[in-house]
Amino acid sequence: MPRAATPATPALEDLFAEAYRLRLLRGVEDLLACCGFGRIAGVDEAGRGSLAGPVVAAAVIVDPRSVIPGVDDSKCLDGPARERLAAAIRASAVSWAVVPVAPEVIDRINILEATRQAMRLALARLTPSPDIAVIDAVALSGLGIPFLPLVRGDAVSYAVACASILAKVERDRMMVELHGQYPHYGFASHKGYSVPEHLRALETYGPCPEHRLTYAPVLPREARC
Repeated sequence: MPRAATPATPALEDLFAEAYRLRLLRGVEDLLACCGFGRIAGVDEAGRGSLAGPVVAAAVIVDPRSVIPGVDDSKCLDGPARERLAAAIRASAVSWAVVPVAPEVIDRINILEATRQAMRLALARLTPSPDIAVIDAVALSGLGIPFLPLVRGDAVSYAVACASILAKVERDRMMVELHGQYPHYGFASHKGYSVPEHLRALETYGPCPEHRLTYAPVLPREARC
């Protein structure tokens, strides 16, 4: 009489599901490796939509022999998970770099150009240099290496997801530090984004030196004309 099949345990099912998810997430990197690219850098930013603080870009060359369980788009992770994963990414990466660009630069050259500046600087600080860059949605010129801009890159590329985590963790840390200087804005909780608490503080206190004055919600209504 044939033996009845033994169902997999929940723990084994979870392990298999995570391994399969990571294999899919590594699809872009695997295809690029098949095309002969060895050192693949993922690039992403954090803070483009914030009303205050820097925009921060991260670039990371991941070790193709090492896959970190749990890596995902940083927006899908909570704070403790991002901190834990960022430490693992920094420890296992071939190279990584994180670069902030200040609010006054954002106001002077606009947020897209500030993002590009941060991304270029982050890539330039990688040692060894990458063979190709996979970038979340932004096209960069003058890199000297091929690049692949992917819409929602942090959701479809392992290297970009790793960069998104490093950028988010570093920017959150900076915003917590700014909270110590300007506690009445609540930067530690909302990280400078346009939430009701932040907008009320702007109405009450006006902008501080870390606000982006070219963002319409920051200035008083009478100054927006």
